[in-house]
Amino acid sequence: MRTLREIPLTSAAAGLVLAMCAATAPAQAQTALEAAQDLARMLDGGGTIVAPDAYISALENDAAAGRPMALWQLGTMYENGEGVEKDPARAFGYFAQIANQHADTAPRGVESDIVARSFVKLGEDYYRLGAPEAGVPQNAEQYHRMLLHAATYFGDAEAQYRVGLLYQTDDGLGTSPVLSARWLQSAAHKGHCLAQAHLGDLLFNGMDNYPPRPAEGLMWLGIAHASCAGTSDQAAADDLFDRAMSVASPEVQAQAVAMSTAGRSAGVQF
Repeated sequence: MRTLREIPLTSAAAGLVLAMCAATAPAQAQTALEAAQDLARMLDGGGTIVAPDAYISALENDAAAGRPMALWQLGTMYENGEGVEKDPARAFGYFAQIANQHADTAPRGVESDIVARSFVKLGEDYYRLGAPEAGVPQNAEQYHRMLLHAATYFGDAEAQYRVGLLYQTDDGLGTSPVLSARWLQSAAHKGHCLAQAHLGDLLFNGMDNYPPRPAEGLMWLGIAHASCAGTSDQAAADDLFDRAMSVASPEVQAQAVAMSTAGRSAGVQF
């Protein structure tokens, strides 16, 4: 795959890259999910390293009380064998407990991101293909249900991105480019860089009876190129961006720059 440095850029193309870099959203504040990871290192925020046995005991007490943060941390530990013996079935049990007990928790509450991410994890890591080591069979209906709940009730960007992709395949939720674009756009506006990339790809190329909108598509691909930079998603986003740039006319490139500039001037957050 060629990188941007290997592709001759017109002035419009260079302007597109600069415009999209300026459109990238700022970093978000720490989430409850990140706070749960911090708990693995600190005790009461005082900077004291917790003894493993004491830490696990405290987590188990909080998990018994149904606290999502503790349940998530224990699930992650048993899933990866971090500080405990690896136990896929037990890990699944903790993630499932979050979903079962907190499905209707406040969608904008302190721990809503942990609950939403648990639904995504259950769908993607367990029900989508099944997890025999955890005793979980493949279940497409449960997979879709988990993602849709996280996407609709919690508005989780990762779930919305994955639902958007499911509407592009016959073995997903049924092919619907309109619904795919809507879900991808919801995640894209929240800064999900792969949703931005796939939304751009869909708009740039069109699909079935969904006509292409190349300038708008290239705009989103440029935004994804900037916002995915330096992340594990960079290669995937760059691949879609490079493909579009290799066939986009100078006129389309200039229109994409103008659209991005106009959006920022109007206060639109990409």
